[in-house]
Amino acid sequence: MGRIKRRTKRVGGKSFMEEVLPVDSVQEYFEHFGVLELDFTFYAPIKDNQGKPARNYHNLRSYSQYLKEGDKLILKVPQAFFAKKLWQGKVFATNPAYLDADAFKRQFYEPALELVEPWLHGMLFEQEYLRKQDRPAPSQVARELDQFFGSIPQDSRYHVELRTESFLCPELFHVFEDHGVGQVLSHWTWLPSLRRQFNLSGKRFFNASGDLIIRLMTPRGMRYEDAYGKAHPFDKLIDGMLQGSMVRDTVDLAREAIDHGIRPNIIINNRAGGNAPLIAQKVARSFMQCPTPISFHADTSNT
Repeated sequence: MGRIKRRTKRVGGKSFMEEVLPVDSVQEYFEHFGVLELDFTFYAPIKDNQGKPARNYHNLRSYSQYLKEGDKLILKVPQAFFAKKLWQGKVFATNPAYLDADAFKRQFYEPALELVEPWLHGMLFEQEYLRKQDRPAPSQVARELDQFFGSIPQDSRYHVELRTESFLCPELFHVFEDHGVGQVLSHWTWLPSLRRQFNLSGKRFFNASGDLIIRLMTPRGMRYEDAYGKAHPFDKLIDGMLQGSMVRDTVDLAREAIDHGIRPNIIINNRAGGNAPLIAQKVARSFMQCPTPISFHADTSNT
């Protein structure tokens, strides 16, 4: 316990105390779960624009020292390369590095392979929610993503989470299919149900490596700050917070994936119901009759 660090985090104008486990605890984590999503890489590249190792380079290298054969990592791609706008001080400003294929390759992809290639199971691009007044036509987004995925190194481990419902459309799914990019099914604030997301894609699996990522982030209709405050301190399930449809859809979609020879990877955040490991247990009980193992990630980082 003496190695657990405490830090204060401000969310929605309130301060919360968090406990942070040491990096070497990842060894114990993999005794219980099959895949780990690291999301600190979302907030900054692994190398800077001069090609020098940045803070996340050292963070990722620290993790690599404790990984063993068979451990699986999913890395979030830096928002610097996939967000149209970034928060800068008090406003969202246009991101000049949006879909910069060369920067993605130099500052994320190549150093990621350098550090964790034996364990790298997936790379997750998260596109931010775009309000109606800031939202381009889906056809434009499709053209941009088609050019981007045609310019970066070919890799079967790419997955995209679209957080704007109007982009869950044939134009975007055609791009995913052409490039073998997986559609991330995300249980998140402003998205339709997991089942609806899958139905909109024509019930197809696009990832070239045969993987599906399902992320259980927040209850539908509940903002991040509200979900965080309600779930804190993340030590139990919260009455009325865990949505039964989320569990049912996760179970059904994972079994459907297995029936098609696809490997489901389920990522669970504390904010989805109060405590990620306990949510994982609820989902896992529904797989008791399923002969194929499912990879779970209980995300307790709350970032």
